[in-house]
Amino acid sequence: MKLKLLGAFGAALMLAACGHSDDKGASTGNGAGQQTVSGVVPGSQADLVANVGDRIFFPFNSNNLTSDARSTLNRQSEWLKRYPNVQVMVAGNCDDRGTEEYNIALGSRRANAARDYLVSLGVSPDRVTTISYGKDRPVAEGDNEESYAQNRNATTSVR
Repeated sequence: MKLKLLGAFGAALMLAACGHSDDKGASTGNGAGQQTVSGVVPGSQADLVANVGDRIFFPFNSNNLTSDARSTLNRQSEWLKRYPNVQVMVAGNCDDRGTEEYNIALGSRRANAARDYLVSLGVSPDRVTTISYGKDRPVAEGDNEESYAQNRNATTSVR
């Protein structure tokens, strides 16, 4: 009985500790420092990921935007318009097939394709930088099509 009571008390303490945080984290843009009920700061990276989506995917050996990619970029554009002080970086990534040089160039084309689309939707080009990581930053490990598909992406991050 005492062990159960002690366990319940410990669980209650852990839950109470999770409910309060003095660390607001760094954020930029409108709403910086203001947390929502869910704890996500409007205009932050967490807000982008949770409410819009931070990455788009590409077919093999391509920098052409799919309809899914355009849909995500449309949402990113609207989000960026809502937070006009936020700047982002778009990173182009590739799967691990191909040479380092080829994948750096392809990653650059992917990042630029995403950036150009955002700009065509009215986002100021001064707010969007690009970088290519080629095949150096995989999000999925493995030598199979599922992993390759996850690694062929462009990821938007708040700067």
